[in-house]
Amino acid sequence: MSLLSTIDSPQDVKRLDHEELVALAAEIRDFLINAVARTGGHLGPNLGAVELTLAIHRVFDSPFDRVLWDTGHQSYVHKILTGRREAFDRLRQRGGLSGYPCQAESEHDIIENSHASTALSYADGLSRAYALRGESRAVVAVVGDGALTGGMCWEALNNIAASDRQVVIVVNDNGRSYSPTIGGLADHLASLRLAPEYEQVLDVVKQVLGRTPLVGAPLFDALHGIKRGIKDVVTPQGMFEDLGLKYVGPIDGHDVAAMESALRRAKDFGGPVIVHAITRKGFGYPAAEQDEADNFHAVGVIDPATGKPVSASKGTTWTSVFSEEIVRIGAERPDVVTMTAAMLQPVGLKAFAKAFPDRVFDVGIAEQHAVTSAAGLAMGGLKPVVCIYATFLNRAFDQVLMDVAMHRQPVTFVLDRAGITGEDGASHNGMWDMSFLQVVPGLAIAAPRDEATLRAELDEAVSNTDGPTVVRYPKGKIAPETPAIDKVGGVDILYRAPAVARHREVLLVSVGAMAPTCLDVAARVASQGIGVTVVDPRWVKPLDPALVELAREHDLVVTVEDNGRVGGVGASVAQLLRDADVDVPLREFGVAQRFLDHGKRDEVLAEVGLAPQDLARKVIEAVARRQNALAEEVESAGTSKSSQASATGQA
Repeated sequence: MSLLSTIDSPQDVKRLDHEELVALAAEIRDFLINAVARTGGHLGPNLGAVELTLAIHRVFDSPFDRVLWDTGHQSYVHKILTGRREAFDRLRQRGGLSGYPCQAESEHDIIENSHASTALSYADGLSRAYALRGESRAVVAVVGDGALTGGMCWEALNNIAASDRQVVIVVNDNGRSYSPTIGGLADHLASLRLAPEYEQVLDVVKQVLGRTPLVGAPLFDALHGIKRGIKDVVTPQGMFEDLGLKYVGPIDGHDVAAMESALRRAKDFGGPVIVHAITRKGFGYPAAEQDEADNFHAVGVIDPATGKPVSASKGTTWTSVFSEEIVRIGAERPDVVTMTAAMLQPVGLKAFAKAFPDRVFDVGIAEQHAVTSAAGLAMGGLKPVVCIYATFLNRAFDQVLMDVAMHRQPVTFVLDRAGITGEDGASHNGMWDMSFLQVVPGLAIAAPRDEATLRAELDEAVSNTDGPTVVRYPKGKIAPETPAIDKVGGVDILYRAPAVARHREVLLVSVGAMAPTCLDVAARVASQGIGVTVVDPRWVKPLDPALVELAREHDLVVTVEDNGRVGGVGASVAQLLRDADVDVPLREFGVAQRFLDHGKRDEVLAEVGLAPQDLARKVIEAVARRQNALAEEVESAGTSKSSQASATGQA
């Protein structure tokens, strides 16, 4: 029997001896490689966190002691040790195991964290609560995979340090986030990998001078000050201790015994402590270790023996089209620069970085800084293109509003993974951007439907000098080309019902990548003898006035978007029509305003009622209700006239 098969809770890990722990770590790595190879997921970060996680669960008593993961994608080993090993066969699949901590799965998960750099703030609040309630419970925050490049970490550290609460901060320093970690702090942390230890020397000096009357203590303070000044150059210890935090490290994060010893000392101290672990992303899997791009940060289905994808990718992705087009634009316009927040490869900037290395800026996991820095670039006469996942722009709304839009700076935001992203779950769905960006004055939003419109609208956005622009598109394969059959103003006409239809009954407004769905809906609706026109506004903010005239020509307006319904494009169309005194009924179809479970994009869209068959049925029912209501009005009017005529005859 394997050791891993005997591990169903953290208590099972505590009974193992050192040799058994080493063997268990190897079994866990084999398990991870084979399990993630079947489903896809975050492999590299978890291979690097095996021993670290084992040590945490041997020293602390989860769930009484709280373990917080930042970022949450490095929690797979934690899931294995807390009784979820057998659920890995459905990792990130509908109804299966989440790729992040999940409260519904286990009492050992407390924060469902996948937006980085937040765990320390949670830890600050939790530890305050336990202190006020008189509970002696440790709070452990594992901050790694680049999360320390986020500003929230340092705001939280400033507060945690000013306390005597039992907060243990494990810095999982693998030198990378999605790609090599960026920034001065990252360089500072990296420099200490070979730095000498000073604490034992300091303790000896303190003991000797402490026995020297009068001059001993002042002399020690002076020497300590000099030493700390030197140490600050080569290690972060002085930096953390200046905040009031005790520092332990650096520790070999792949040595269970060393990690356990450091964590026990941190736990026994009773106050806030930094435990600095040096790990390697993808450790123990040659294919991941040798992957220069991101050490297998996230993989699809792969052959575990080689690390190669099981099947070649078929079709062009939205990201690859953007990647190609931004390089073309960059070659034509030397003022175009790009910026990202630790996502250089995922958002498709690798080719741009290779072509124009001096014109791409990766600021680390710091979206707020990225947006305001882009405003500064624009003020300096450049044309910045900020490339980020749609869900992560949520974090920088204030900067978009006040630092970019209020100053009317022509920053272009390219939002990858917009709409339903699927397997990464609630926190990664980009279903908020078209709602919160609607309130930003002077900002324009483009939602391309296919490759041609993505290229065209990106070019239009970068050429705009009047204010900020946004181009947003989903994850995965790009939609089939859908050429316009006509144009009204700036609105593309994608479909008109056959001439046999009685009249134009339904105007179907398709938003971005929902075009194939809307065309499918239109065909189903038209098959019932209902006249339908499908249009694509291209730019969904501001909306083209041509939509008003198109709406006047139809009996019902329907909008379809992969954004939240509240405040989305449908709501904007409704406002546009109200302002123009157009009283045509409108039905808005979008994403339910709730946090959605993980699953494939099509599965999630179907769950929220955005599958073609569901939409078609609802549209047909809406038309039928309207026709019935009109028939009742006609019948009522006829009855009323008949009654009036009868009354006149009797008179």
